[in-house]
Amino acid sequence: MKAIETVEALEALYGTPGEAAVVKVARRLTPLYRAWIARSRFCILSTVGPEGTDASPRGDDGPVVQELDPGTLALPDWRGNDRIDSLRNIVRDPRVSLMFFVPGSANVIRINGRGRVTADAALRARFGRDGKLPRTVVVIEIAEVYSQCARALLRARLWTAGDDSAGLPTVGDLLREMTDGQFDGAAYDAEWPGRAARTMW
Repeated sequence: MKAIETVEALEALYGTPGEAAVVKVARRLTPLYRAWIARSRFCILSTVGPEGTDASPRGDDGPVVQELDPGTLALPDWRGNDRIDSLRNIVRDPRVSLMFFVPGSANVIRINGRGRVTADAALRARFGRDGKLPRTVVVIEIAEVYSQCARALLRARLWTAGDDSAGLPTVGDLLREMTDGQFDGAAYDAEWPGRAARTMW
């Protein structure tokens, strides 16, 4: 297999982007981009660091981010697995990307920018719920925001194909596999729903 090794060779294969692909880019939130992102409860946060790249799902039961101003978003770091891969990357390399999804919509809104991690008490308090706070908040300075072509979600029939999860390995199955059977995956799976309910925030 011969790889394409120059940008010129790549551009020769693809040609010039259409007008819509170019004019859609904004440097700050516009009213319509703001309305779209406010409806999103789920996004993917992508970061880069010395060890490589990382993409992390982020979700909430309301808007997944808050707007601090038209050029700045705040993303709370709610409970997870405490690996802090994304946060570690941001501390060392501020480049971040976000992909916002809304169930039922084949469109995706993308943001590229620079992030910083803060434990600022006032900012954390903006996300408080039932006495619980995120340990940190990622503040993202927007460099560009734009819509993504819907073809990928349409091809995948992401919202219309139905539930394809039957028969998938559980996380307990994966943990058992990764430890050659030493990890009690069945117990992990049995305990997970209750643990998740207790530690959601």
